[in-house]
Amino acid sequence: MTEESVMSKTYDAIVIGAGPAGAATALLLQAKGYEVCVVERARFPRDKVCGEFISPAADPILEKLGVLSAIEAAHPIRLRGVAISAYEGEELAIDYPPHEGRAMTSLSLSRLSFDHILFSKMQERGIMILQEHQVDDLVFDAGVVTGITGRDAENKPFTLHARVVVDAGGRNAVSIRRMGLKRGPRLRRGKVALAAHWKNAKLPADYCYMHVSRPGYTGMAPVSDDTVNVVLVVDADRVKGEDINALYRKVVLGNARRREMLMDAEPAEGVRTVDSLAFDVAPLPCGGLVLVGDAMGFIDPFTGEGIYLGLRSAELAAATLDVALQRGDVSRWMLERYAIRRKQEFHKKFVLSRILQKLIYRRGPCRSVVGLLAENPTLAATLVGVIGDYIPAGRVVSVPFLLRLVSAWVRSPAGARSIKLSRHSTLDKRPLPEEG
Repeated sequence: MTEESVMSKTYDAIVIGAGPAGAATALLLQAKGYEVCVVERARFPRDKVCGEFISPAADPILEKLGVLSAIEAAHPIRLRGVAISAYEGEELAIDYPPHEGRAMTSLSLSRLSFDHILFSKMQERGIMILQEHQVDDLVFDAGVVTGITGRDAENKPFTLHARVVVDAGGRNAVSIRRMGLKRGPRLRRGKVALAAHWKNAKLPADYCYMHVSRPGYTGMAPVSDDTVNVVLVVDADRVKGEDINALYRKVVLGNARRREMLMDAEPAEGVRTVDSLAFDVAPLPCGGLVLVGDAMGFIDPFTGEGIYLGLRSAELAAATLDVALQRGDVSRWMLERYAIRRKQEFHKKFVLSRILQKLIYRRGPCRSVVGLLAENPTLAATLVGVIGDYIPAGRVVSVPFLLRLVSAWVRSPAGARSIKLSRHSTLDKRPLPEEG
């Protein structure tokens, strides 16, 4: 297809961004027979700062997209749960509880590999992809978005038209900037995530390790047999005027638990950074446009569910868009159904994330809660199942769960909630249970 024909036609949908949310939306719409054009500012393969930890609930979506077998062929690490350490206390390893008769695991795979698998699937399906194309603005007609404008790799302007536009451009999406949609909590310190892969690292077992200690917290997940992704989240003020690589190494190894696990390891690359301040977005004031993935709002990443949220929001958006395109109605009121469904599904998960964020920066309560979870495996399993996105967040963000938590707290002996400091982890080394 010539460049002129690519630019002159009107697509059913334009998707801005070829990350997980954008790629998933494009694949789902293409599978229903719609003609889709994906516009991406980078050239693949490309890497991205990420925890590289994908919730157990993502497996069915990845299967639906037709990429799960390719992901398995890339030999990802299957993680059996989450191991939490509060202020250098001994890790509490919590397995994902079984679901519908089968063992649950999360995926740990580099974003370089994961995103490229999705990108390759789009190419295989014949979806038009314009790489190295920067989107600068939206095209409007009578208050409805009907296309985009931008510049290509040679800085030549381009314009594309479609019946609907899907903005999966992340936290700096053109729609957010163009319409001033970003809303953030007031009087909230900004955060920054610093990430690097460490070679020759050997974690005690296949868990995602969450270590909370001043001045921030880390998530560590193995992405291969000898490589661990270590993401450090700290207040943005902490990195001002600092050598990023030196600060990252100092803080990561300043925690005794992490230092023990990374004893023989070294960063395999320079530290990459990304702002990590939570925000949400105002309702869209126009038709012809939906936001998916991080463009729809970003939550602090302690529970590691960003990729799942992106994939699930793509599913919800594609379902609404299918109905809208069939009816020929892409009005604001029609497309708002997607935002309503997304809020209904994720609201309590976002509440949980905010609660956890407040908790982890308070040393005493954080250690006490981890100790309480250690004494109450059922409560711990329920919480981890919610973090894994396959147990509804309402099971935790609810009065009954709170009462169970308080009851367990009352029964707990005084002083027994402190976590014993130890040089050796007591992680469960049993093999994964067989799937039912």
